[in-house]
Amino acid sequence: MNTIIEVKSLTKKFDGLTAVDNVSFNVETGEIFAFLGPNGAGKSTTIKMLTTLLRPSSGNIIVNGHDPVNHPDAVRRSFGIVFQDPSLDEDLTAWENMEIHGVLYDVPSSTLKQKSEELLKFVDLWSRKDNFVKEFSGGMKRRLEIARGLLHLPKIIFLDEPTLGLDPQTRNHIWAYVRDLNKNAGTTVFFTTHYMEEADKIAQRIAIIDHGKIIAIGTSNDLKKQTNTNSLEDAFLALTGSTIREEAVNPNDRMRKMHKMWRK
Repeated sequence: MNTIIEVKSLTKKFDGLTAVDNVSFNVETGEIFAFLGPNGAGKSTTIKMLTTLLRPSSGNIIVNGHDPVNHPDAVRRSFGIVFQDPSLDEDLTAWENMEIHGVLYDVPSSTLKQKSEELLKFVDLWSRKDNFVKEFSGGMKRRLEIARGLLHLPKIIFLDEPTLGLDPQTRNHIWAYVRDLNKNAGTTVFFTTHYMEEADKIAQRIAIIDHGKIIAIGTSNDLKKQTNTNSLEDAFLALTGSTIREEAVNPNDRMRKMHKMWRK
C-alpha cells in the first residue's frame, strides 16, 4: 500500500508547553486509522497540523504528496473533515450548505448538483434537502456534515469524534456509511473517538497518544496482546492510566473556524 499521510518528528509548542512531542507515524492509502488519547494528550493539536490549521514548531508532514505548510491549498483539497463542534450554517437549508461548500472547493457547477443529490440520498437526507438545518436532530446534522465533507471527492476524511452524543442507532448508521465509503471509494479514514468499541470494530490500525507522544500503535489485537488485556478499553487504560484528565492545551483557534479561514 502507498502512504497517504506521513508524519516525521512532529512537534508543537505553545508558550514553552510541548503539546505534541516528536511524533512520527504513517497512514496508508485506503486505511481506516484511529487516533486515540485522553483529553489534553495532543490529538486535536496533531489533527490541526495535519489539516493546515496550525503550523508545526518542527518536524515534517506530507498529506497526499503535499506539505501542509508550503502547499496548504493542495492539502485542503485532499481531505474532507467532520468537526467535533458543529460547523453547519443552521440558518440555511441542507441543500444550501452543500452549495456553499461546493463553491468553496471549486466543485464544477456541472457536477455540483448531481453529487449533492447523490450524497444527500446516500445519507438519507434527500427528502429534507429544503429544510433549515436548525430543524435537524443531532444525528441528521452529523450525516449532513459527512455528506458535505465528501462533496469535493477527498482522498481522506477526518472525523473528529463524529458520533459524540448520538444515540446508538445513529452511531451505527454513520459508521456503516463510513465503512461503505472506505470499501467502495477507497477513501482513507482518520478518526478520533472516546468510544473504545468504535475503534475496536472500525479501525484497521490504532495509534494512542499521551502527553504529546505516541505510546503505542498497531491493530486492536496488537494493543491487547501488548498489555495482556481482553478489551481495547482495558488496553487503553493500561497504556494511559486511569487518572481523569483535563485539557492541557486549548488554543483559541478552534477547528470549526477552518471554513472561515479558507474563505479568506
